[in-house]
Amino acid sequence: MARHDLVTEIREVLAAAGDPERARAQQAYMKSAMPFHGIGAPALKALLRTLLADPAYRMGSREEWEATVRELWDGATHREERYAALALTGHRTCRAWQDPQALPLYEHLVTTGAWWDLVDPVASDRVGPILLRFPEEVAPVVRRWAVGDHLWLRRTAILSQLKAGERTDTGLLHDCIEPNLDDSSFWIRKAIGWALRSYARSDPAWVRAEVARCGPRLSGLSRREALKHL
Repeated sequence: MARHDLVTEIREVLAAAGDPERARAQQAYMKSAMPFHGIGAPALKALLRTLLADPAYRMGSREEWEATVRELWDGATHREERYAALALTGHRTCRAWQDPQALPLYEHLVTTGAWWDLVDPVASDRVGPILLRFPEEVAPVVRRWAVGDHLWLRRTAILSQLKAGERTDTGLLHDCIEPNLDDSSFWIRKAIGWALRSYARSDPAWVRAEVARCGPRLSGLSRREALKHL
């Protein structure tokens, strides 16, 4: 069962800290149908740090943690509530549940969030570390996402090793990029370039070779991003 007390407290604290003028600007910038309260990133981080560190709100089980995340996310009326749900997924007291069993939750957040500010942290900061720890179990899931119908799951697959550095599985990275080369979406093309650019810090020769392998199927945007610092 979800911790309704924590969900209520988060919503009340966020509502009280809002700035309507900032909220309008944030919503316009993010092109979001969901309104904002108008809380800057540093202030939001500080508010959530205090709330989530309170021992009274510590999650007692995986089921309680996941139910609380889902209630906060699915019932959100303002975007900061979804940011709070993301913060809860990665809180230090919830590290024990960062394993392959969490992937259905993260798939839900990606498919219902469906915008870069919500999807990208899930890809690089949640799915990515689980992939590094459990490659045999998670790589098949990432490959499935990479060839699926959902654009944001495909972006998640491409970006799942964004912070892996020298531990990047280049075979998996290629398998996520190759089936998406013909996609004309900005979000996919940008993700491909970003993923390659990030790995170029660890192995520029591999990235140059991958760009060459992709040939003319690699979009100009992806190519420019991939080779930006080479």
